[in-house]
Amino acid sequence: MAISFAHTYAQLPEHFFYRQAPTPVPNPQLIQVNLPLAQELGIDSDWIKSPEGLAMLSGNQLPASCDPLALAYAGHQFGGFVPRLGDGRALLLGELKGRDIQLKGSGRTPFSRGGDGKSALGPVLREYLVSEAMFALGVPTTRALAAVTTGERILRQEGEVSGGILTRVAASHIRVGTFQYFAAQDDQEAVQILADYSIKRHYPKAESYLELLESVISAQALLIAHWMSLGFIHGVMNTDNFSISGETIDYGPCAFMDEFHPECVFSSIDRGSRYAWSKQAQIAHWNLTRFAETLLPLLAPTPDEAIPIAEEALKQFGPQFRSHYQTRFRAKLGLPHDAPPAFIEETLGVLANQQLDFTLFFRELTKLAGDRETSFFNSLEEWVKKWRQLSQPDLAEMQAHNPILIPRNHRIEEAIQAAERGDYTPFHRFSKAWQNPYSESPDSADLEKPPLPEEKVQQTFCGT
Repeated sequence: MAISFAHTYAQLPEHFFYRQAPTPVPNPQLIQVNLPLAQELGIDSDWIKSPEGLAMLSGNQLPASCDPLALAYAGHQFGGFVPRLGDGRALLLGELKGRDIQLKGSGRTPFSRGGDGKSALGPVLREYLVSEAMFALGVPTTRALAAVTTGERILRQEGEVSGGILTRVAASHIRVGTFQYFAAQDDQEAVQILADYSIKRHYPKAESYLELLESVISAQALLIAHWMSLGFIHGVMNTDNFSISGETIDYGPCAFMDEFHPECVFSSIDRGSRYAWSKQAQIAHWNLTRFAETLLPLLAPTPDEAIPIAEEALKQFGPQFRSHYQTRFRAKLGLPHDAPPAFIEETLGVLANQQLDFTLFFRELTKLAGDRETSFFNSLEEWVKKWRQLSQPDLAEMQAHNPILIPRNHRIEEAIQAAERGDYTPFHRFSKAWQNPYSESPDSADLEKPPLPEEKVQQTFCGT
């Protein structure tokens, strides 16, 4: 089967990227291929599992229609600006059905900054599991098409580990940092070309650069509210990990909370708690402000005219985010649409004070709303009394907003540790179970449980 990749990004000026071949790997083996996604992209299921398909997924031999690119971008990393980052271990192979197909862990590029360009197996499995679980949960996200091992050992802080490559599918890989890369060089022509391309690809109804900005603001307000309603913490919301399409991108030190706390952080490199659960909306607004700065020359002839236009647009983020946030939490709690927002925050305060598991609380509340037996709320009689006075449960809506299963940190770690021993049984089991996060299944009942004290994962890592 011949795959015919499109290359709209490769048609942009050549300083937007570097052409780069992947680094061959010694003994690639297929861990898992996402067959429904492959079919959606028009890829033959038998072909992608064949030696020829594996050769593409490992970067050993690409189809003739590939034009692999390492994309240029900059970024604010934990608040500090780095003018040149780029794809240091990833290559865009091309586009299928309007979506980017990218290899992650495919070797050095001109942006590798001294790194080996490889990916450890652990981050590959994490991104596969979490991104596909996020998709099943209904969150806008990049997808995982395949995961492979490379047959080599690579050196990381913890010592030698197995290598892997992830094939990622995205609406695009245009980030706020992509715009910053050109704006930092005062390359206004490139910023305009990128903005025109972004409108055409992502927001074709936008009739101006202001409407592009407003569209990205709206997409991110929706996304961050969705994250927070699931107890998800991205962990590294740098502007180079902030997609203008509104998809979740780059699952490095991400995590779903077990016990709820608004200041919860898992990322080993977030020492100042910049990207804690409760700060994600604030950081999104900060990132969007950086995006708006790159567009100022396109918004009006002078900064004095452009800045008020951008500021007015950015004011839309807070109300939009709060509306989405409150709508989601009202649905989770079975509250009417006009229920006071204060009860949402009161409820989260109870979770924090009682150190309750976030997902399990809402799972058990859904049972309570459906008159099913649960002892979970025996010590929360006052809260339950107030909830009953306020609530008008729509059971179907609560069930649709309160997942039974999430990719818990300790389970992901279990899958990674087993894979390092050559056992992919947990990975395959979790991958299958997490595709049905809102459905009860006796086979997955144990995956609902929070970690035991000795199973708790305190930190998650980027893996670079």
